[in-house]
Amino acid sequence: MPPLIEALTLHKSFSHTRAVAGVSLRVDGGEAYGLVGPDGAGKTTLLRLLVGALDADSGTAQINGYDVARQTELARQHIGYLAQRFSLYGDLTVLENLRFFGEVRGLGEARVKARAEELLRFVGLAGFESRRADALSGGMKQKLGLACALIHEPKVLLLDEPTTGVDPVTRQDFWQLLIRVLAQGTAVVVSTPYMDEAARCNRIGFMHSGRLLVEGTPRELAAMLNGRVLELIAQPKDRARRVAQADPAVEDVLTFGDRFHLRVAEPAGPLARLPAALAEAGVTVTRLRAIPPSLEDVFISLLAQPDGK
Repeated sequence: MPPLIEALTLHKSFSHTRAVAGVSLRVDGGEAYGLVGPDGAGKTTLLRLLVGALDADSGTAQINGYDVARQTELARQHIGYLAQRFSLYGDLTVLENLRFFGEVRGLGEARVKARAEELLRFVGLAGFESRRADALSGGMKQKLGLACALIHEPKVLLLDEPTTGVDPVTRQDFWQLLIRVLAQGTAVVVSTPYMDEAARCNRIGFMHSGRLLVEGTPRELAAMLNGRVLELIAQPKDRARRVAQADPAVEDVLTFGDRFHLRVAEPAGPLARLPAALAEAGVTVTRLRAIPPSLEDVFISLLAQPDGK
């Protein structure tokens, strides 16, 4: 089957700023594609190109076979889009927002009513129909935004950091909803700053300076640093960091809560040298061992490379 989303060498610049530089991607039905990268990487611009809110300088994008530039309205009929900032109507109630977006999407009154009831149950907002959108909590606003994006049963769902600023329980609830959306065969592209969310995706693309540096499954990306991450738990931490950074095979020292992740060129040397060096510096070592790399390790490693290459 052809992909529901297919972009080929998309380019977009704003004056002298290159926002998207030659990005290509394809996403199949039932697949979640995670976009991660630092602020300013181009993630939001890429999503806006896919939804047709911006015109590409060059390159093409297709949604369910429709060219976004030449068949914009036909393509948009198959897209649900949730922007980074809450963009619904705060002075309308939950139900009024759903009805409005259903009517904008061309649904008849009976269909809007049926879909609104179905979606309110789906996102857990049943019983809140009469509450004004401005009076909802952050998590409830995002659930309402998802319901409005799904009102017309789109084949493609584009989500721009949908859980930023909400609590961990709400983030978990939101992803449970997305899992159910994926089970219906929808193609989902989601930008997220959270690596635990990225790990839920079938594939992940890492953007930096407008370019898609690498993409793959979470396991494939983590394998890029297999054997090159050590965990160090030691006190005092500031002294332990200095000693670790001085080892010639240690490329970076990252803080993860009460421990460090050491990215190393190879593990044998640091594992042999560091215990003595730390002890000589008066550092008490609780643990020093090789561990499987996390996605954070991989992405920070990519950012540390010259020009993200």
